Amino acid sequence: MPKKKTPQAKKAAKQRERVKAIQNGNLHEVNVGKFPCNTDMICCHCDKRQKNRAFCYFCGSVQKLIMCAQCGKTKCMQQTGDCLVKHVGTNATGMAMVGAICDFCEAFICHSRKCLQSHACACALRDAEEVVECVECGRNVWAQGGRFFRCATCDKWLCEDDQFEHQASCQRLEADSFKCLSCARLGQWSCLRCKIAFCDTHVKSARSGLGQKKKGGGETYMCKRCGFEMKETKALSMSVKKHEFGGAGRTVAQRALLPESAFTPGEGQGEEEEGEDWEPFGAGFMIEGEREE
Repeated sequence: MPKKKTPQAKKAAKQRERVKAIQNGNLHEVNVGKFPCNTDMICCHCDKRQKNRAFCYFCGSVQKLIMCAQCGKTKCMQQTGDCLVKHVGTNATGMAMVGAICDFCEAFICHSRKCLQSHACACALRDAEEVVECVECGRNVWAQGGRFFRCATCDKWLCEDDQFEHQASCQRLEADSFKCLSCARLGQWSCLRCKIAFCDTHVKSARSGLGQKKKGGGETYMCKRCGFEMKETKALSMSVKKHEFGGAGRTVAQRALLPESAFTPGEGQGEEEEGEDWEPFGAGFMIEGEREE
């Protein structure tokens, strides 16, 4: 059986992870799924899965086993001694443990002084002074019952219903080719948020500077429009817009209904004789007529 970690060992491990994140320069990259305010919850009345919240999204009932949105505990045993509501000799559970409701994540916060003072500023579902909204459907935490995630490509907020559909079509440039936005050369750097590309010359601007040095080597540039970090196009699975015209726009089912003569020209095709109809074309259309003498 593995040895149980002491509170001092857990605190030291978290401190090492934070120092490592600061050294690597990815402190803004936060795993939203690890926070208690964004974890899964199954309602004890309607048995439906949803995000951890104060009231059930479907039936509006209060849960018997309440989880704190900051520390994640379901029972207050008064070990720290910072409880604002004193309960000497008893363990507080349910509504006896509640101290507040967060306006951003819609979840209960326990009556611990540390959680009440720190959760409002450190809430994972907070976007500046507003509640996070899905970039696809525009719904926030109060308008839908699922969890929220961040897109791995453009770093925007996504709800649980639209996360897979958005990420499947996110790595695509808003152009017909990989050319630079300012010239006709190949775009070596791409912004995953604006969906534009720049060459090695035009990626440098007054906003992005001459490039910032990374710890592992190489340079990084910022987008001229949004200030998001640009990535090398060759290291991504980027695609471009495709405009399909004519036969390229037909589906597989429409192609199966067409005759073989629409794909393979036959003998004598193109010769017009008086009194004969024209060959069918398109999706099953036929034009009847005679050649003018």
